[in-house]
Amino acid sequence: MEPIRDSIRKYMNESGWNSRLKQTSERLFQDERIEQWLQTHQDELEDGAIQQGLSQLYEYKSASIDCDRCTSLDSCTNLMRGHQPELYVENGQIQMRYLPCPSKKAHDARRVREGLVKSMYVSEEFKKASFNAIDWDESDDTRGKAVIQSLRFANETHPGEQGEGLYLHGMFGVGKTYIAAAIQNTLAERNIQSMLVYVPEFFREMRQSVADGTVTEKLEAVKRVPVLLLDDLGAETMSSWVRDDVLGVILQYRMTEKLPTVFTSNWDYDELEDHLSFSQKGGEERLKAKRVMERIRPQTTELFVAGRNRRHT
Repeated sequence: MEPIRDSIRKYMNESGWNSRLKQTSERLFQDERIEQWLQTHQDELEDGAIQQGLSQLYEYKSASIDCDRCTSLDSCTNLMRGHQPELYVENGQIQMRYLPCPSKKAHDARRVREGLVKSMYVSEEFKKASFNAIDWDESDDTRGKAVIQSLRFANETHPGEQGEGLYLHGMFGVGKTYIAAAIQNTLAERNIQSMLVYVPEFFREMRQSVADGTVTEKLEAVKRVPVLLLDDLGAETMSSWVRDDVLGVILQYRMTEKLPTVFTSNWDYDELEDHLSFSQKGGEERLKAKRVMERIRPQTTELFVAGRNRRHT
């Protein structure tokens, strides 16, 4: 670091350097990000590069502070909305460019998925879902446990490192989908991409995609998303193809890559296994159902969501 500090000190002691400008520059070079970048790239910079790159350094510091304060893409105040600054060296001189920020990347990826997979939830109700709005009685340990575990998962999961997800089950209208949407919105605050899919509609969509040749494209989008939320699993009409070549393929990939999946269902584990064992043609395939369940049971925590039916109030 000494060569860079010597260079900065020499520059600031040059004749004609007024006190106010000197104080401003001192604050600039005391910035941890500026100091670290200069240290990392000191061998690449030519003599006088710091003086000539002052404007880039000032803009980088200012834009970085704005990024630190940013809470969402909508609140971005940078010159290029949804972009963050990056310093780089070109021909021995300091340069700066703007690259898409995590919020922008997540927004663009979500738009692509929304255009590809029509069975995603995009309603205004679920876009605003929050754990703060979920009501539960502290005396009801079952529902409270489900909410707390879901909140913990949303705040602590690390896709690619931890593949464990959740299996939320309970009666109709108790708020399982709302909890899943709250998980999705909390993940968004952490810049973790996710997809909330309504399973019955998704399986119908996959069947229809055979005709237009988009099965593989949609399958790839769903199986690779960092966190996948499959809503209302078990409400669909099951077929061997959907179970083995769609659901089974998705879950196998996600288990291998340690990508967590959150399920909601009216069935518990055993009831879901029964459902998966019967195909549309009336046959019974217990072994294949067990194979799918081996991609669900060990990879999730089973949580019962109790409560009244909120759709009728």
